[in-house]
Amino acid sequence: METPRPVVSRRPFCCTLKCFVKFLRLVVTVTSMIFFIVGQAPEPYIVITGFEVTVIFCFLVLYTCGLDKIMRSFFWPLLKRIHF
Repeated sequence: METPRPVVSRRPFCCTLKCFVKFLRLVVTVTSMIFFIVGQAPEPYIVITGFEVTVIFCFLVLYTCGLDKIMRSFFWPLLKRIHF
């Protein structure tokens, strides 16, 4: 006879504190990029900040859609450690 498994109800990623913190990081990075553009900073600063905005946005979309649980081809702990 099998023992019943407890049902774990998880909130969607968009309703968690982790999502709020990642979204806040995206807002801060976009704000810094805007300040770099307005302050006419050297072009590499703007490009690197733009790359960071793109990567953060892609991770937010990935986590919100739940693709991190579907895609097994990436080594997720390494990616999380490097960027987040």
